[in-house]
Amino acid sequence: MFLLSHLLRRFVRNGTLTVIAPDGKSHRFGGTPGPVVAIRLHDRSLSRKIFFRPEMAVGEAYMDGTLTLEGCTLHDFFHLFGANRRSFLGHPLQATLRWLSRQFRALQQYNHFGRARKNSAHHYDNLSRELFQLFLDRDMQYTCAYYKRPDDTLEQAQENKMRHLGAKLLLKPGQKVLDIGSGWGGLAIHLAREAGVNVTGVTLSKEQLQLATERVQAQGLDDQIQFLLKDYREVTGPFDRIVSVGMMEAVGVRYYGKFFGKVRDLLAEDGVAVIHCIGKMSPPSSAGPWLRKYIFPGAYTPALSEVLAAVEKQGLWVTDIEILRLHYAETLKEWDRRFQANRARVAELYDERFCRMWEFYLAACEAVFRHGSGMVFQLQLTRRRDVVPLTRDYISTNREQGTHRLAS
Repeated sequence: MFLLSHLLRRFVRNGTLTVIAPDGKSHRFGGTPGPVVAIRLHDRSLSRKIFFRPEMAVGEAYMDGTLTLEGCTLHDFFHLFGANRRSFLGHPLQATLRWLSRQFRALQQYNHFGRARKNSAHHYDNLSRELFQLFLDRDMQYTCAYYKRPDDTLEQAQENKMRHLGAKLLLKPGQKVLDIGSGWGGLAIHLAREAGVNVTGVTLSKEQLQLATERVQAQGLDDQIQFLLKDYREVTGPFDRIVSVGMMEAVGVRYYGKFFGKVRDLLAEDGVAVIHCIGKMSPPSSAGPWLRKYIFPGAYTPALSEVLAAVEKQGLWVTDIEILRLHYAETLKEWDRRFQANRARVAELYDERFCRMWEFYLAACEAVFRHGSGMVFQLQLTRRRDVVPLTRDYISTNREQGTHRLAS
């Protein structure tokens, strides 16, 4: 416990953390009043692993059951971490480890065609469709919702999100829309049904393609929507509108220039694009090792400075930027609530270790957006400066009227 105690004495400045070692001895680390958390270590080697690789070791130990919580929840645990995040990041060893990780981030995000398909399959095709149905909304939106009111249901908040995106796209009937990273088809169906546009959706997931196609056929929208198993780099245009929600996180920093260059090339001269992506308010860094290994291989949460630098080099106008702060925290909170309500079924589909992995993922991500640097940004991009109105008033007006009225 010597090395871990050294780290925790510097780490816990707010709240109290009690660590029960494998020999049964309790070690208490505390600061000013705050969250109260207790954990038990069941493996003698775990304290050393946590000292050298805290993010990976804690996540894996929770999955394996060699780290358990005593009288508290995962949310309490991550609240404590969030309250002490600055002191943790300031520890010399942790600063050095983060620096080393940043040196290899280009390799971590080397998302060429083959790897991009493999990374997508890891999270979507290798998992049961039923898993996502157990915790997502009825429309299976797997991205940040838009909470206009605190009492919005998840279904309403996801509907709000789609209407908000539609309002920013300034849609007109008959337009050609490209949906990059079309998921299970909910946004494409919404835009086609409400605005009368023709949507081409591209995805790298066979599972998502199958369900999205089934949904389109069931709703009789075959003449307006087509989904393709295709990388965005293989698409040819032009399109009047381009939308991408929750896909750019998988692009990789070294490919940002190509991504926005492709958006520019696919966009009509008077076209509008809206990119919705998870980001951070802090400087560029590297992706969390546990999340990258177990949940989203190849993924990265960018700083706006990285994104805007890539956009500027492609000659695109940034006509609007919106930052969604706590919206994703609320979305993840509801996903976690629904997951816990169906946890027994998830255990039947997989096993207890998978359940612990998934609940660790949901709780950790909520903490990033509730206590850390996480946020979501929406960029509206055009090739010409005069394509969209001069003020933002039209966004709320169009959202409230509905996308089907945007042509008026």
